[in-house]
Amino acid sequence: MLSAWKRGLLLPAILLLLCKAPAAWSADVGDDRLKSAAQTRGDWLLYGRDYSQQRFSPLDQINAGTVKRLVPKWIYQTGISATFQTSPLIADGVMYITTPFSNVVALDAKTGRENWRYDHKRVSEKPCCGPANRGAAIGYGKIYVATVDARLIALDQKSGKPIWDIALAEQGTGATEDKQVLAAGDPLHARNITGSTGVGAVIAPLVYDGKVIVGITGVGYGMHLDSPRPGAPLGAVVGVAGRYGRPGFLAAYDAETGKQIWKFETTQQGWEGRFRTETPDGVPLRRDITAEKAALANYPDAWRYGGGSIWHTPTVDTAAGLLYFGVGNPSPQAADSTRPGDNLYTVSLVALEAATGKLVWHFQQVPHDMWGYDVASPPTLFEVEMGGKSVPAIGQASKLGWYYVHDRRDGALLFKSDAFVPQDNLFAPPTPQGVRITPGPAGGSNWSPASLDASRGVVYVAGMHVPMIYRTAELPAEGEKPAVPYFIIEPSHEENWGTLTALDLSKSGRIAWQTKTDQPLVGGVLATAGGLVFTGEGGGDFSAFDAKSGAKLWSFNCGAGVNAPPVSYESDGAQYVAVAAGGSQIWGFRQGGAVVVFGLAEN
Repeated sequence: MLSAWKRGLLLPAILLLLCKAPAAWSADVGDDRLKSAAQTRGDWLLYGRDYSQQRFSPLDQINAGTVKRLVPKWIYQTGISATFQTSPLIADGVMYITTPFSNVVALDAKTGRENWRYDHKRVSEKPCCGPANRGAAIGYGKIYVATVDARLIALDQKSGKPIWDIALAEQGTGATEDKQVLAAGDPLHARNITGSTGVGAVIAPLVYDGKVIVGITGVGYGMHLDSPRPGAPLGAVVGVAGRYGRPGFLAAYDAETGKQIWKFETTQQGWEGRFRTETPDGVPLRRDITAEKAALANYPDAWRYGGGSIWHTPTVDTAAGLLYFGVGNPSPQAADSTRPGDNLYTVSLVALEAATGKLVWHFQQVPHDMWGYDVASPPTLFEVEMGGKSVPAIGQASKLGWYYVHDRRDGALLFKSDAFVPQDNLFAPPTPQGVRITPGPAGGSNWSPASLDASRGVVYVAGMHVPMIYRTAELPAEGEKPAVPYFIIEPSHEENWGTLTALDLSKSGRIAWQTKTDQPLVGGVLATAGGLVFTGEGGGDFSAFDAKSGAKLWSFNCGAGVNAPPVSYESDGAQYVAVAAGGSQIWGFRQGGAVVVFGLAEN
């Protein structure tokens, strides 16, 4: 038996060991901690930091006065040079990242040393939708990842060992893209197809109330072709009318077992809707409603091939028990004759009961979309003053170039912002000669998360100006086979660029300031209590801007495109900013495989 003197020495030693326990150990993250994530200064526990997805850090050690001392503190090389979009999670001194092709890595958040690594073994060697993965989720002693081959996997948080692994959807069903739909002399024959209709998952899962919630991508038929120039952005999208694709979905799974609890399909019977002649906010759509209604009897099951991918992690109103997410384009993309009607719930912001998956409301930004205007950027929750009253609101940065603000209780549109990118020929139908449209399917704001400073009432949006040409062509008739029209959306030969925009929500989304960037902005924004806004560019620059004026205060070139959302966290009293530098193939940005973590240099 130990003497009191020895016990007195032993207890402090044990406490010292516990305090210096390796960063590989981390406490379980439960519902209470996730729901209070916004009040946690040092960690970054959810994809958007908290359930409201404001992506705002309360840390202010790095600020306008100190930002010029910002330097790289450590760099982790994943060993994979491919499109890199991860948003790191940080819990109790451990950083969790996903790499291209859905590997997961746990790192010491202070030093970058690897604690463990899970290398995903794909069931399909050719993923439908590229290698990108946007992050993991943490909860209940597990790390969850949704994979490029449409699996949902739970890993042990301490070791990285798989606990369970389930298939989200069956692979290899339905028609896929084929260049034989092109006319013999069409120069697009020389291009390579970058992917195919199928099923994958790119988003970071959402952990909420004992569930893991995730959606699938790849279901919106459209033949994506490489650019004719190496290193250039996407060359063209070709749409062909027909029965292609499948319904997308968002589903909830038991966090402990992986058993499915509910499933909401993004296209359903009755998806024809009201045959709107204009958008809900009053912009004419130039639809031939008579022709659509006449075709309806020929395509009663078009919804079964309807598309509607999920491109971002849902947002949660924990008080109301509602979750919100956006839906992608209908299938087939661009070609619309075989899918008459509004094509619900594609290109919509949707609210569901989190417990049951029951539809509460939807707002369809573009009924009967023909242009690829997916609701791709994550929505954000906040309060807004309307008529002297505080209204619970939800905002979403659209591909159309407006920031939409709704009453999050019923989806009523409160207002939409000033346009944060140029707009021309919105909703113009294609012509044989081609019509220039901007924004095109790139956006506007693509999947890039916005960041909201609630204290200022300002949202910061990453935008892109990539005008497109929309035209028609035809595969000629052959024998008894009739001619088959097809539709092409391709970049126009003009300068592309980006916009970082501050929108004042107290003034119905007026532009407070806007900074033009050399490259289209895709990746995301981080605002901090230090009065800074961080974002990256495809040329490799990672920059900090003054939150009040938009002036660039600091920049560092990471050597590969910075096309992922930055995060900020604290370790041992020091603030850090982390971002993935790995570029993006689809935009022609230099690829790499690094996570770069910045902190302040010593005086």
